[in-house]
Amino acid sequence: MKQPLDSFRLDGRVAVVTGASSGMGVTFAEALAAAGARVVVAARRLDKLREVVAGIERDGGVAHAVACDVSREDEVERLVAETAQRYGPADVLVNNAGFTTVVAAEEQSAADWRAHLDVNLTGVFLCAQRFGRGMLAAGRGSIVNVASVLGFVASGQIRQAAYAASKGGVVNLTRELAAQWARRGVRVNALAPGWFPTEMTADMFGDDRSLAWMRSRTPLGRGGELSELAGPLLFLASDASSFVTGHILTVDGGWTIV
Repeated sequence: MKQPLDSFRLDGRVAVVTGASSGMGVTFAEALAAAGARVVVAARRLDKLREVVAGIERDGGVAHAVACDVSREDEVERLVAETAQRYGPADVLVNNAGFTTVVAAEEQSAADWRAHLDVNLTGVFLCAQRFGRGMLAAGRGSIVNVASVLGFVASGQIRQAAYAASKGGVVNLTRELAAQWARRGVRVNALAPGWFPTEMTADMFGDDRSLAWMRSRTPLGRGGELSELAGPLLFLASDASSFVTGHILTVDGGWTIV
C-alpha cells in the first residue's frame, strides 16, 4: 500500500520558481528541493539567486539559477529553454514573481499601473503559457500561481489598487487556465497568502501600529511565518492534490473570512 505522505514527494521532477530571489520564493524553492525536485530558480537578481542555489545545495538538493524578467517574452522563452536544457521539461511551475507600491489610486501613474500588470499578471500568463505548452504535450503538469488575499478583498488602509487588481486577475486566470487544461492533464491552482514577513511587507512588520492593525484583523491574531507556506505549496504542486484544480488556497490566518 502506498504511504499517504509519498504523494507529497517530487522525486525526479523538475520545478521552476519565479520571483525566487527572496521571501516566499526562497521558501517555495527550498520546499520543492526538499521534496526531491530539481529546481530552477528565476528572478532578476542573479546574485541573490546564486545564494538560494548555494543554500539548497548545502542541504543536499539540486538547483540552478536563471536571471529572468517575467514581463519580457524573450526572457521567459529563454527560461523555458534553459530549464529544458539543464534538467528537462518542467513538471511544476510556481508563478511567484510580483511587486507592489503603496500609493493612493488618484495619484498612481499610468506607467506604474502598467508595470504592476506587466509583472504580476502578464508575467504569470506568459510563464504559464510557455511552460504549459510543454506540460500539455506531455499530458501532465502542475502550475501554482501566487495570488494574494488582496485578490479577494480590499485593504483600503494600505493603498494598492494596481496590486489588488493584478492579484484579482491572477485568481480568475487560474480558474480559466484550469478549466481549459484539466482534461489535458495539467492542473492549475493558486495560493493566496495573507501577511507574511517579506521584502514587500518589511515596513508593516517593522512598525508597531501596523502590526497591531494586522493582528487585530486576523482571526489567528498574528502574521504568518514563511515556513507555513511550504505545506500548502507542496500540496498543490504534488500528486497529493491530484483531484484538485482551479482552487485558490488562502493561507491567511482567517483574514478573508471576517
